Amino acid sequence: MTNSEHDTNGRNGSGHPLTRRERIIRWATGYHSLEWWNEAKERPSMSMVPLTITAVMVGLGTGIIASLFRVCLEHAEAWRTTVFEWSQDHGVIGVIVAIVAPAVLAMVGAAMVRHLEPVAEGSGIPRVEAIVKGNANPTHMRLLPIKFIGGLMSIGGGLALGREGPSVHLGASVATILGRTYRNNRADLRLLIAAGAASGLTTAFSAPLAGAVFVLEELVKRFEARMTVAVLSASGAAYSMAHIIVGDDHVFPLPEPAPPTLDNGPFFLIVGLVAGFAGLLYNRTLMRTLAVVDASTFPVELRAGMIGAAIGIVGYLGPNLVGGGDSLTMDALMGRGTVMVLLGLLVLRFIMAIGSYVALTPGGLFAPMLVLGAELGLIVGLVCHALFPQVAPDPSAMAIVGMAALFAASVGAPVTGLVLTTEMTGAVVLLPPLLGACAVAMFIAVIFKCRPIYDALGLRSARNVAKNAAAIEKRTNQAMQAERRRP
Repeated sequence: MTNSEHDTNGRNGSGHPLTRRERIIRWATGYHSLEWWNEAKERPSMSMVPLTITAVMVGLGTGIIASLFRVCLEHAEAWRTTVFEWSQDHGVIGVIVAIVAPAVLAMVGAAMVRHLEPVAEGSGIPRVEAIVKGNANPTHMRLLPIKFIGGLMSIGGGLALGREGPSVHLGASVATILGRTYRNNRADLRLLIAAGAASGLTTAFSAPLAGAVFVLEELVKRFEARMTVAVLSASGAAYSMAHIIVGDDHVFPLPEPAPPTLDNGPFFLIVGLVAGFAGLLYNRTLMRTLAVVDASTFPVELRAGMIGAAIGIVGYLGPNLVGGGDSLTMDALMGRGTVMVLLGLLVLRFIMAIGSYVALTPGGLFAPMLVLGAELGLIVGLVCHALFPQVAPDPSAMAIVGMAALFAASVGAPVTGLVLTTEMTGAVVLLPPLLGACAVAMFIAVIFKCRPIYDALGLRSARNVAKNAAAIEKRTNQAMQAERRRP
């Protein structure tokens, strides 16, 4: 008996109404009743005006929650840096603290996902995409606190994960809550969930256009009128909240790059070529590693703890090397570093990005991917500038282009990549080379049949749905039976 079939009338196995303790047990064991979702099938659609108003409310709610998540992460990362710097001055005790703290945080984050809400694992974007397309049911309202707290623990503890995945999932949760409150039908609720996803990405990077374009290009893959209006309205509302709570600066404030010339063109295309192969390697490595993890019987929490401990060692040696990596991306975009140092960082962050994601805690892929793309572009830029100093573009400009090109190759969303990069850096003059590099990167991905990363993760998620539902059902039934046996 699955969650969708069990107890659709709010009664227990004996046919009696659920007691307060039984309802608490169902929440704590991860049970997800779909009574409200089944009822939503027959409801009429909303007209355009109330739908747009509801989408704005989704954007405002997501903007507040995702902005608070972003602010809390900034404080957690500052605290993490302070702890690592303290540990460097306190000998053996300091080493133990530096290793144990990230390990414990990763273990707790993985345990929350496994025992309370399995769909809170990882980015969350593939799950949202499946819901929007009608291939999955909306998640339980408990996802919101689990994703928020679990994301803070995993990313704040140092795992190389991004804030955008949890932010998108938080936006979808806000939309689900409002959709249930206002009794929307299924089609409108999926539309609002798409708007919530756009709001989450908008807030994560202060990039309203990228948030809307990502949903329309990647999640729904169509520009339908109702969807477009709702997504744009929600993104604008979310950005207004982010402006108030976080501020309106670019995520990576940079000086204006020099306008590119035709002589620079071949060098930017080389960045796209290299980024295309890098995206291919990244996607295949991640999915093969996840396949090994999924087939393993090794305890999830223990594996997450071991990964967290390894991250702690890296953080002890270099506090700025761990976490989402915004400081590393900023350094690369400013052109800082030598080729050998950057190669070492690139390899280290690649391993950390793959390892952190297979810890199966809440966290996204965008931010770690941006680090890799910026460093890759800077390496290519430094090499080209050393060989052809008269005609090669500034290495920092090639780092910006590399960031968008790797995103395009891995995610399969080139328009989102160049819009996101432009909004995060303000480098509008680089739009022509961004277009060329993203096109080349996409060409490589298509030629070598590189499945976009969120499509691949979505297929994996679909395979795991039945297994997770069965585990939750068994756990819930055992707890409910134990409760009924109580005197």
